[in-house]
Amino acid sequence: MLVLRGYVDLPRPRADGASDFDHSDVHHATGRVFVAHTQAGAVEALDGPQLRHVATIPDCPEASGILIAQAENLVFAAARGAGQVLVIEASTLTVRRAIAVDPRPNGLAWDPGRRRLLVADVAANTARLIPPEGDTLAVTSLPGRPRWCVYDAAHDRFLVNIREPACALALAADTGEAVAEWPIASAGPHGLDLDPVSGRAFVACDGGMVVALDLATGRELARVAIPGAPDAIWYNAPRERLYVAIGDPGVIAIVNMRAMTVDEEVRTEVGAHTTAFDDARQRLYVFLPTSCRAAVYEEYDEPDVVSSRRTEDQSDRRAVTQWEEEGGASATREEAC
Repeated sequence: MLVLRGYVDLPRPRADGASDFDHSDVHHATGRVFVAHTQAGAVEALDGPQLRHVATIPDCPEASGILIAQAENLVFAAARGAGQVLVIEASTLTVRRAIAVDPRPNGLAWDPGRRRLLVADVAANTARLIPPEGDTLAVTSLPGRPRWCVYDAAHDRFLVNIREPACALALAADTGEAVAEWPIASAGPHGLDLDPVSGRAFVACDGGMVVALDLATGRELARVAIPGAPDAIWYNAPRERLYVAIGDPGVIAIVNMRAMTVDEEVRTEVGAHTTAFDDARQRLYVFLPTSCRAAVYEEYDEPDVVSSRRTEDQSDRRAVTQWEEEGGASATREEAC
């Protein structure tokens, strides 16, 4: 079960009014969390283990997609308002370069073997392949507006969700060429994640549905209803749970991907559609636009939570006993008389 650990306050772009966040990702080596602060035109960096805000990286107009190339120690940030992708060093928070791409970049996916970034653009309806150094290798026209995208290592290809026509498009990783198109039986495919072990892709759709696809064939395997239109999703492989952020009504729907049932609904905040998941630390970050902070949750097995509470209760009882033995109770009675 998800247990709230605490909050991290983030800088407000203005004194009053709600903020807005888009995609986010976690740097595995340090636990740092990077989030697109769309309203501020910046990228925020958080120290996840210490639950504190570290830095604001400016000059990222309409910040949208965020993706970390873990082995390269690089953060890619799509600046949708500038037609650029920023390349940021994760350890020093230094912007190495800004790469000009199509006018409104959003979705990002990384091929670690070839060191190539796929950039999906929501205005030009294109997918552009670039290395971190910035030279364009290929540009592919897409059949509609792209949403999120991922790299499928087992089949050496990218998968891109297309809003309309509702489908998942497979692109060859070496050329960017479209090699397959899988229809999705729910409107507006949006969030996308993979389970390489079971060979499934998970697609969260605006139509209020999570659809599981066979990665080998593209065939639909199962579906489950969720309580609203989703955005970001993350798959927790060890627990076989999918976290689905739903801005309206403001919940995280937690889907048991073995049973294809919604096991939990965690209340967050209206408009909260951005999350990041640290699988090593089993920690989920949920970005809250109205209060302009990150809520930090951790996964616990229920006995662990009970045991933790029991330990806290025992500590409290020991403290009370010690206080009474030291005359605290009689002193209090004397003060009350």
